[in-house]
Amino acid sequence: MERFRYLPGVTTLQLDTDACVGCGMCENVCPHTVFLIKGKKAEIEDPDGCMECGACAQNCPTRAIRVTPGVGCAAYIIQTWIKGKNAASCTGVECC
Repeated sequence: MERFRYLPGVTTLQLDTDACVGCGMCENVCPHTVFLIKGKKAEIEDPDGCMECGACAQNCPTRAIRVTPGVGCAAYIIQTWIKGKNAASCTGVECC
């Protein structure tokens, strides 16, 4: 999703390529096509497209992906408010 940008250069998204097994879950669940499987490993193809929703990290079987909801996590925060959950208790991070 090349045209989607929230705030360029501020994402907390990190990928440990040594831990990655190339399962493709990150590529499948990312709503903004941030990841691409090349060879047998994931790569962050578009870091500025990341909205920090956390879907990739939650679905990574080897915990090779880390992301902290922050400046791009508006959708996540709204979702937790709607569901009646506290964002800080869901992620261990104080967002609000």
